[in-house]
Amino acid sequence: MRFRAKIVDLACLNHFSRVINTIAKLAKTCTLRLTDSKLYFILVDKVANGGVSMWCDLCQGNFFDEFQMEGVAAEHNEIYLELMPENLSRALKTAQSAKAVKIKLTNKHCPCLRVAVELPSLSSSSRIVTHDIPVGVIPRRLWNDFREPSVPDFDVSIYLPALKTMKSVVERMKNLSNSIVIEANLSGEMNLKIETDLVSVTTHFKDLGNPPWASEDGCQSSAQGRDLESMAEARIDIKKLQQLLAGQQVNPTKALCNIVSKRIVHFILLHEDVSLQYFIPALA
Repeated sequence: MRFRAKIVDLACLNHFSRVINTIAKLAKTCTLRLTDSKLYFILVDKVANGGVSMWCDLCQGNFFDEFQMEGVAAEHNEIYLELMPENLSRALKTAQSAKAVKIKLTNKHCPCLRVAVELPSLSSSSRIVTHDIPVGVIPRRLWNDFREPSVPDFDVSIYLPALKTMKSVVERMKNLSNSIVIEANLSGEMNLKIETDLVSVTTHFKDLGNPPWASEDGCQSSAQGRDLESMAEARIDIKKLQQLLAGQQVNPTKALCNIVSKRIVHFILLHEDVSLQYFIPALA
């Protein structure tokens, strides 16, 4: 089992750092799955994290100048590691003007991801700052626990408004309530609502557009034949939503959400080479 990778291009390095910073804001610990073409950051829905799940995948070829990995076996050419993304985020903070960053899986005293940051120096010799990030190796028998969540059979899918706008609305609402209702329809309308004994506040968005999901995905069925004006809604933990909006540094080119009425809200943020899915369960 081996893994080593190198980033030289500064724009790629900064983009990779932004993705890791986003993940660090969403998960205290997560699973890093390595394959020969992709990296995945996975958070499985457990009661301990409030039932939230996350699935983020990156094409390694768009970030790394060198990338070599050998999985646990020839027929299972993958590696699954448990790590605290905050540690990786901290290590990359020292790399903002680096000449190169090397990441390698080592096992001296315990399994670690070694992040070696080559910094520019005035002399001919380079300065290298090394961070050893402890990781846990997840055994093959547990891999099935970390499969990609299926796209839920949603009632409504809708493009999100500008995330900065949404973030400022949710931050103001968070001071008034612990939960928020997201509702949307197939006419491109979405409302964010809070209701307490003292106050009821609704922010309306319109003309957002609804994504044209291909029917062969099999994820259309609830939305098909649905009244275009009819709202699908879910009440979710406002802190979980605020965490997603405040932590996001991916700057997606497309952002959308799928609502399964009273069950789950599934957010998808897409950037050319990064896809981040975030699932927030509805409150009872």
